[in-house]
Amino acid sequence: MSARRSPWWGLVALCLPMLLVSMDVSVLFFAVPFISADLDPSPAQQLWIFDVYGFVLAGLLLTMGAVADRVGHRRLLMVGAVGFSAASILAAYADSATTLIAARALLAVAGATLMPSTLALIRHLFDDARQRATAVATWSAVMSGGVAVGPIISGFLLEHFWWGSVFLINVPVMVALVVVGPLLLPGGTGDRTRRIDLASSVLALATLLPIVGGVKALSTDGVSVVRVGLIAVGVVVGVVFARRQLHLEHPLIDLRMFADRRFATSIWINLIAMFGVIGNAILMTQYLQSVLGFSPLRAALWSLAPSVVVAFAAPAATSLAARLGRPAVMSGGLLVAAAGFAVLATMTGTASLPAVLVGAGLLAAGLVATTALVADHVVGVAPADRAGSVAGLLETTSELGGALGIAVLGSVVNALYRHAFPAGVPGADPAARESLAGAVATAGRIGDGVGRDILDAGRDAFVSGLHGASFVGAILLAVTAIVCLRMLGVRDRAPEVRSEVDA
Repeated sequence: MSARRSPWWGLVALCLPMLLVSMDVSVLFFAVPFISADLDPSPAQQLWIFDVYGFVLAGLLLTMGAVADRVGHRRLLMVGAVGFSAASILAAYADSATTLIAARALLAVAGATLMPSTLALIRHLFDDARQRATAVATWSAVMSGGVAVGPIISGFLLEHFWWGSVFLINVPVMVALVVVGPLLLPGGTGDRTRRIDLASSVLALATLLPIVGGVKALSTDGVSVVRVGLIAVGVVVGVVFARRQLHLEHPLIDLRMFADRRFATSIWINLIAMFGVIGNAILMTQYLQSVLGFSPLRAALWSLAPSVVVAFAAPAATSLAARLGRPAVMSGGLLVAAAGFAVLATMTGTASLPAVLVGAGLLAAGLVATTALVADHVVGVAPADRAGSVAGLLETTSELGGALGIAVLGSVVNALYRHAFPAGVPGADPAARESLAGAVATAGRIGDGVGRDILDAGRDAFVSGLHGASFVGAILLAVTAIVCLRMLGVRDRAPEVRSEVDA
């Protein structure tokens, strides 16, 4: 790359697509009623519209990182940008739930080519260690910010356009990347001698998707031999995947690193923290829009209110970690987040905006305090020569945790909704008894007092489901906090870890 080009312009070029990739995790949160009215997805399809993006993305990140190392990071980035644009257009004009799910899966495939390529290119752009650290921190902030910004942009677009517009905004940014990428980003970074184990990638997806599909089917349709068998197939394939990694020279995941309990526990904490962050986001947005009846933009703006406390959480966590040790602060953050779920589980009704904001605020503060320390902690305990693969694994678990949060908590809400919806509500069709989105659509079609009764019953049933899902989240976070202290101890202080890394 020419010395006349500032690497910071290259960073801008890399951050823009990453903003879109992370936004696509949450951009559909407020579009659910519009998609339900237009495409009439089943409850299982509705969950897949959300989940398929995160699961496919997580399943392909490690593989696409290896492909980028072989063919060149800029080249794969350009291919991914074109693919992301094409999939966005397909999603925007989808005429069925099945087409939209397929388009979301293609978006995830393209997104998986973008994420490892951008981080690798940042390392090539910045030779100075301090500048590179700042660039990586900026990249991480953009990734985190995209999840929060997605609902806001989605809400604005839904106020003025149809639901497909939330996908079309991707196209001009990706086109711009294709134009400026060759000018600002270095080429020739690939290694043609690197081997790519595609079988491991297939096994990873074949592990994840049957398990998730089985969990969804159990929550929506009840227990059966076929559904339990589907989960069992995923588990068996997972064992095959793990055994293969142990015998590969260049595995997708070096499982031997998990022999260090500090490393394994930190990875688990990161997954559970993202489970809580994204799982709560989907619950909160549905509550604001479908229970309280807020418009998409108003709901999106209220969803940002808990973020006020986040600005103080990360600095406070760093300061406390220097005195109390990182594991203690990470455990404390998880307990604060568990308390937030407990507030949602016990104080939420059909008109409880203050309680929801308090619960979401505690969740945000606790989990941001935890995740602010996890990355440094993982790098500190991981072997120095595996820092790159560890960073990829950490990002994969973040994506996987967020997708699991949507799948598990969403499945709990759906299952409890069907159980809580009253049997004798006049005019309630099967769609209204299956999900709140169905109740909203049925009530809007019928109108008058009968429609109002259906909507009220749906809102009450959803709140019951929210209570159950929040209890699940609270228990999981509390257990993880205890595991954190028992497995990591309390002596790992932030300054000591930094000195080890710097050395």
